[in-house]
Amino acid sequence: MRRLFKKGERVRSKIDGKVMEVLKYIKNNFVEVKWFDLEKKEVRTNKIKEDQLSKAA
Repeated sequence: MRRLFKKGERVRSKIDGKVMEVLKYIKNNFVEVKWFDLEKKEVRTNKIKEDQLSKAA
């Protein structure tokens, strides 16, 4: 299994442009990420395919 990102690394979603932090790898090419939702003012987590993410600047 290839791993493009390390735990704790900042990544950017290619879908909506949000900057997220990598929590862990779940299975083949799936990554659990967290980000801060500005509207609800809380931390959210989600599972996203690895190929929909890129490294954040």
